[in-house]
Amino acid sequence: MDYVKAFVVGGIICALAQILMEKTKMLPGRIMVLLVCLGAVLGAIGIYQPFSEWAGAGANVPLLGFGNVLWNGIKETVDKDGFIGIFKGGFTASAVGVSAALVFGYFASWLFEPKMKK
Repeated sequence: MDYVKAFVVGGIICALAQILMEKTKMLPGRIMVLLVCLGAVLGAIGIYQPFSEWAGAGANVPLLGFGNVLWNGIKETVDKDGFIGIFKGGFTASAVGVSAALVFGYFASWLFEPKMKK
């Protein structure tokens, strides 16, 4: 039953993101950033952890779960190292590959000019 619950919850999250892509003029990159930020905000206000425990992988695998992982890493590192934890907490909490994707994605945003959908 855990697999079914994870499948349904993950499917609902992905379906909501697909609706945003089709019904708005938001670019997919902006929707991804919105989902990561939403996961971090929900983690910060204490809603995401109980939801994650209930939904399992259905809540942890999509981008909402990644935002929550970043938030938890930053929170723990700030408690341990102080202000510098804001900058290194997200990188130490997530895998090296994910951190590299964040850094290279940021540099790519400097090189290329994003355009709005028409």
